[in-house]
Amino acid sequence: MESDEAERVAGLVAAAAGGDETAWSRLVDHFAGLVWSVIRGYRMSVADSADVSQTTWMRLAEHIHKVREPERIGAWLATTAGRECLRMIRQNQRAVPSDDIFLTEVPDADPAVAPDHRVLERHSELWEAFSELPPKAQVLLRLLFADPPPSYEEISAATGMPIGSIGPTRGRYLAQLKARMELRILDSAEASAP
Repeated sequence: MESDEAERVAGLVAAAAGGDETAWSRLVDHFAGLVWSVIRGYRMSVADSADVSQTTWMRLAEHIHKVREPERIGAWLATTAGRECLRMIRQNQRAVPSDDIFLTEVPDADPAVAPDHRVLERHSELWEAFSELPPKAQVLLRLLFADPPPSYEEISAATGMPIGSIGPTRGRYLAQLKARMELRILDSAEASAP
């Protein structure tokens, strides 16, 4: 992020922390697309996505006075949105189904369209390998593969990373992810060998 932009963002954070509603609105306008890009990467329902967005901004309101690097508020928001998405997903997995679900007839799954078990295993292994990457790597990759992806300018503003280093850094992080996956595949093959 260029120093002028970093100073402008830091100034907005300081003003918003001081109660300036206009500064708060500008922060939201500037980073709302970034927050939604992170959330969309988790493919949650519209209602859950809206809840996560609202919670992310609420967390900023609660902690804006404590932000150590206000010029990197975009990275803080992206990380917080990701954590809130994971919290929401965990919460939904623990939800107890109501009795209504047992009254509804569920058709048998068509084996012709059922996903291959091995594909699901690889998908799970990929997310496990992804979760082992450093938090900075996870944030950058989530931003780059969000749908629709934010611009490199938005990614730079969120992460504090110069635009020219985004591509090479992405390449290094993807190589790390690939290496982790290859190890998992080898470990899996060795474990299943007689």
